[in-house]
Amino acid sequence: MSVINSDLRICGDLVSESDVQVDGFVDGDIRTRNLTIGQGGEVRGEIIADRVRVCGKVTGQIRAKDVSLADSAKMIGDILHETLAIEPGAHLEGHCRRIESVEEGGLTVIQAGKIVASNVKKEQ
Repeated sequence: MSVINSDLRICGDLVSESDVQVDGFVDGDIRTRNLTIGQGGEVRGEIIADRVRVCGKVTGQIRAKDVSLADSAKMIGDILHETLAIEPGAHLEGHCRRIESVEEGGLTVIQAGKIVASNVKKEQ
């Protein structure tokens, strides 16, 4: 597991194949398997992961299979998810949309039978 400590501020995108915990500040997109944003953690950017647990603050879009917002979470942005859990007390300002599948690697988001977003590069 990679940990972004509370005294660390990162400006730029993060890509990891392992789990990431953010207790500091990240100004950039994050792509990982499992992401936990601690109570003092803050992310400004797009998050793409299998699982996301937000206890701190997120400003941006989340695309993940499983998303959970703790009672201390402050989420400003849209959430694309397969499953979503929101604890009483969590703050959410944005839209939530259920997706049918999120495939890692190519990351294809399918909703109602059509591709909504994809990072798959077509062969030429």
